[in-house]
Amino acid sequence: MQWKRITAVVATVMLAAVACGSPSSNNNSDANTGDAGTAQEKATDATAKGPAKELEGAKKGGTITVLSDVTPDTLDPTNIYFTDGNQIGKLMYRALTQYKLDEKTQKPTLVPDLAEDLGTKSADGLTWTFKLKPGIKYMDGTPVKAADYAYAIKRSFAHDLYDAGPTYQNEYFKDGKTYKGPYASGDNYAGVETPDDTTLIIKLAKKFDDLPFYAAFPMFTPIPKAKDTKKSYDLKPMATGPYMVDLYNPGTELKLKKNPHWDPNTDPVRYAYPDAWDFKFGQDTLKVQRQVLASSGPDANAMNYSDLDASLIPELKDKTQIVTGAQPCTQVWGLDTRKIPMDVRQLIAKAYPFDTYRKVAGLSPESAIPASTILPPAVPGHEKYELPGLTGKGKGAEDPAVAEEIKAKLKELGKENFELSWYYSNDDKIATQVNQLRTQVYTAAGFKVNAIGVPKAKIRTMRNDPAAPVNIGQGPSGWCSDWPSGGSWFPVLFRSDAVELSNSIGMIQDKALDTEIDRVNGLAPDQQLKEWPKIDKMIMEKYLPLIPLYYAASYYPIGKNLGHVVNDPTQGLPEFTSMYLKQP
Repeated sequence: MQWKRITAVVATVMLAAVACGSPSSNNNSDANTGDAGTAQEKATDATAKGPAKELEGAKKGGTITVLSDVTPDTLDPTNIYFTDGNQIGKLMYRALTQYKLDEKTQKPTLVPDLAEDLGTKSADGLTWTFKLKPGIKYMDGTPVKAADYAYAIKRSFAHDLYDAGPTYQNEYFKDGKTYKGPYASGDNYAGVETPDDTTLIIKLAKKFDDLPFYAAFPMFTPIPKAKDTKKSYDLKPMATGPYMVDLYNPGTELKLKKNPHWDPNTDPVRYAYPDAWDFKFGQDTLKVQRQVLASSGPDANAMNYSDLDASLIPELKDKTQIVTGAQPCTQVWGLDTRKIPMDVRQLIAKAYPFDTYRKVAGLSPESAIPASTILPPAVPGHEKYELPGLTGKGKGAEDPAVAEEIKAKLKELGKENFELSWYYSNDDKIATQVNQLRTQVYTAAGFKVNAIGVPKAKIRTMRNDPAAPVNIGQGPSGWCSDWPSGGSWFPVLFRSDAVELSNSIGMIQDKALDTEIDRVNGLAPDQQLKEWPKIDKMIMEKYLPLIPLYYAASYYPIGKNLGHVVNDPTQGLPEFTSMYLKQP
């Protein structure tokens, strides 16, 4: 899953992860030990029932305000694939399955949500049957039917409209490579069946044993066909969770109010302690983080879900105002392999000013651990290795000797003044500072730089266009596990079809790599664990589609009046659905 910080610096995952995957069992950050979290686990409990156990000391009432410097590109459940949109969506949308965090350890377990269990697999592994909870209603009181889940799945194939959402269904679901969604191909899709109102059957083209984990994505929330307004659906979506849209001005503000037809007795995961939520997007990072730390007046009820800027750490007087924890995420800078030759990509990596970048970006050792691999330490299959110049540390071409060496090599290659182009948020102070650093360093190293400033509210969409007129930073700028496996990284990021599906980092289109990724992805889970590290290193050595910047860990500021704010390690964000106000 793509990472949420794409607008603030360069960057869930976020894997995420959506859900960014099933993560570390420890809510305390391991950042100071040089790690980004302990290994993820695939924990499940098919018997979990609602309601969720009441939290000790929790109170009802009031409004929680989220002052966000980043801006979700969409809240349409079909199109959500960034960690922040997924976490916000969890307040409104229920899916077939969901992650439940242990009250004490925050260890996540996959449990049934709108399904009665975690699905039943056929003997050949190609058919999954989900029995659905009866009596579920939308916010307007109308009943949820199996056909609504089927329609939501069909809708997810309309990539011409929903170009940012997850795409595993194309690879794994029956006819996924030919069906184009209900608008272009009609309702007759062989990949889903609904024999009655409480049964959903999913047909596969090949085995997909991680389907119950994938079913936790907002993509699997029911959508009634009659209410589908296509690209404007997220303005008034049909909520099944504890909250519903009260007001939504895309890019600016989202207000949520309680959904009167949410039944907590059917929900093993969510609570609804606050009366309302108010998300304010596109805020100035330093300003709102300072407000939250000061917690004066209404700011005591507020939070920010970006890592605390390093310059504000001296102002941190109360460590209980920081949420820490593991993230299964890696931050990267993508290099378009179609447009930049390999020998030039190697020079770009050698020139990168890692140490100063972290300072200018306001990153702290608690939230940004230097990276050298694609997979982060929190994901099973991670093995540490370091290639020359790709350690996540060093001055790069800030060192005049290195700059002159790169400049001479460019001349030798006949690539003098090779143009590097990228987007950056010109209305964001931190992003502008990072852009200035990169521009200075790469200019000094003999490159021509074309940095294109755009509003932060638009940058996600522009970067995710594989045809964008730039050659650096396209596609995801950070990734978090969709579930705890390299299978939610390499197939979705580095296969040839990832370019068309706007998920590609590096725009690699190589049939030999496709074949090798498919081979490993078809192995048993324990065998995959041994093979994904080889794929990781081979991609970096042979293709160099990205520069690993850092492994992420949570370090977010919250207001003093917020209760039960814990890190959700499946997405590396505060877990919204269990929060409350100590004094409503």
